[in-house]
Amino acid sequence: MSRLLLGIDTGGTYTDVVVIDATAEGLSDRDAGESIIAAAKAPTTRDDLSIGIGRSLDRAIDAVDGFDPSAIGLCAISTTLATNAIVEGRGGRVALIMIGFDERDIERWTSGAGAGDASGSESGATDADAGGTIVIAIDGGHTANGVERTALDLDTLRAEAAALPADVVGFAVVAQFAVRNPEHERAARELLSDAGVPVTCSHELTSKLNGPKRALTCVLNARLVGLIDDLLRSTADLLAARSINAPTMVVRGDGSLVSIDFARRRPIETILSGPAASLVGAGYLAGLSDGDAIVSDIGGTTTDVAILRSGRPEIDRDGAIVGGKQTMVEAVAMRTTGLGGDSEIGVDDASRTTRLVLGPRRVVPVSMLAAEHPELVGSALTAQLARHTARDLDGTFARLTRPIEDSLLDTFGSFGREVVDGLTLGPVALVDLLPTRRHELALDDLVARGLAQRCAITPTDAAVALGVHRGVGGEERFDPGPAGDALSLFARRKDRHGALLAEGPVQLAQRIVDSLVEESATAVLRAVFPADGFAPSDASGPVTDAGLRRHRGLVSVDVELTAPLIAVGASAGVYYPRVAELINGRAVVPGNADVANAVGAVVGFVRMSGEAAVTPIKRGGFRAHVDMSEHDTAEAAMAHTEAVLTAAVEEEARQQGARTVETRTERNDVWATVGDQRLFVEAVVTATATGRPELA
Repeated sequence: MSRLLLGIDTGGTYTDVVVIDATAEGLSDRDAGESIIAAAKAPTTRDDLSIGIGRSLDRAIDAVDGFDPSAIGLCAISTTLATNAIVEGRGGRVALIMIGFDERDIERWTSGAGAGDASGSESGATDADAGGTIVIAIDGGHTANGVERTALDLDTLRAEAAALPADVVGFAVVAQFAVRNPEHERAARELLSDAGVPVTCSHELTSKLNGPKRALTCVLNARLVGLIDDLLRSTADLLAARSINAPTMVVRGDGSLVSIDFARRRPIETILSGPAASLVGAGYLAGLSDGDAIVSDIGGTTTDVAILRSGRPEIDRDGAIVGGKQTMVEAVAMRTTGLGGDSEIGVDDASRTTRLVLGPRRVVPVSMLAAEHPELVGSALTAQLARHTARDLDGTFARLTRPIEDSLLDTFGSFGREVVDGLTLGPVALVDLLPTRRHELALDDLVARGLAQRCAITPTDAAVALGVHRGVGGEERFDPGPAGDALSLFARRKDRHGALLAEGPVQLAQRIVDSLVEESATAVLRAVFPADGFAPSDASGPVTDAGLRRHRGLVSVDVELTAPLIAVGASAGVYYPRVAELINGRAVVPGNADVANAVGAVVGFVRMSGEAAVTPIKRGGFRAHVDMSEHDTAEAAMAHTEAVLTAAVEEEARQQGARTVETRTERNDVWATVGDQRLFVEAVVTATATGRPELA
């Protein structure tokens, strides 16, 4: 019987759904007869992600002949919700329980000050985010060897918790050296469990030292629990309403799959879920099972570049940085550049030669706006083309993203209300909407709140005007006529030397496409240079520039990629063959590149890992922190740790839905030299279990 897999990705611009026809063996062999039989897109509805998911899901289902919901063996979702919530500061109020930390450590968390070493120390710097968090400090904690330092003060915790305000939605519990002995965190969780709100313990999220960073990660996780739970419940309702009862999984930030229950408890691990799914999908679509490759995902707003090693995403072991906050969540090592198909076009004529600037702000392409509002946009552009003053040569518009309630309108100043009134009937050219600088600032405020959008020429408009644009999902939604008119207006602008920016719309469009290709090549090099020991800034240095120009003189300078460049995203096929050519690389733009994220969501693997230390005991012997057992020799302690960890991660992988499991272990020994003597400091044992999910 045919088994179908359903992949869902909620991106910043579009929500994608794919249906994959798998063989009877599932995806145990990644090249074994799978095919994408349906793919669909719908605009992401950020106020309620389930709306966009439902629309895209229905389009995909309708594209499958004789769709049978009982044939769905697995659903998987990648989501931007956790990432966006952290960036935007959303989430409920949290009470942080800090056990055994002194005032200096607590101050480091609340202020983000201090400098520390994450290796062997519980003190360190963090990008603090108090954000209304209530901090409760109590006695307790352990030493670096896992021995209780001070008795846990549960009486104080009980009294403080009882006095908390009703708006606290979760607890974050962080104890000194809990990664070496989690006893006090577990005891605190047991006491707090009666409060009726989720409790997050730091030792469940990371096995690395650095108390302040663990505290931040723990707080962020506690804030996200309710948001992720709402999304997963609404998605489950969408699937049930369509009689789809297959198990549903979620993509973590490292590209692996976890169960719904896991994601509910540890939503922080879904940060960078979408980019991670893109990497997995790119490797799968390109048929890369065990080689190295560079993956670039170009979207409407950003370009994400990362490296695949032996077919799997390279992981940032230091922890993902999201919204300027350094977490301790291992996620894909990815470099993001504010460069995409919908990047705003600007002009920089401060240097000797005038150049175009792309991004980082995203705007709505004029050609898209014109397809939705042909009469309003067409007449405005025609009127501007008939004018001759510099101020009238604009070609930019604004529109509301949704109707604005009177109660919200009352929070704006008079200029904001005037801008909203002007946009009530539809898009308006900015030359008619913004008579003063204060009106322009009011529009910026509306855009920042997500209530309005700016519309202007973009690389998408340039591609549409040149006839090389490819419609999203095979659907062409852009009007080339208005794109050409807007480009004509922009081309009439003059630089500081009095020269026109371009002779006409075609020349300007080609310059924009060329600029996107060049900046994309630089973005790729900035991401891969550190892997060879270079600084990212070297990618735009004079020697690299000479290499891109194929400099030939007394020396020859070349830049060449030695791994294939896999490009995904709706516009990848437009730009990346030229990008690869510029940097002497081989471009691979696979079929269905525009839905790589959704593909990656469902073809990934379950992967669970565990880590535990072995340290010497002062009185003699060695302690295995995996269960606090003591052993006569280091080798015995490490063998015991490896056995316990292996059994634990294999069991956890099966609980997450893995059918068959493969396990590998690693060991990292740390030694110190004192005088002429080498002393064993510690060993860290890591076990990782990997397997494909079981199909229903």
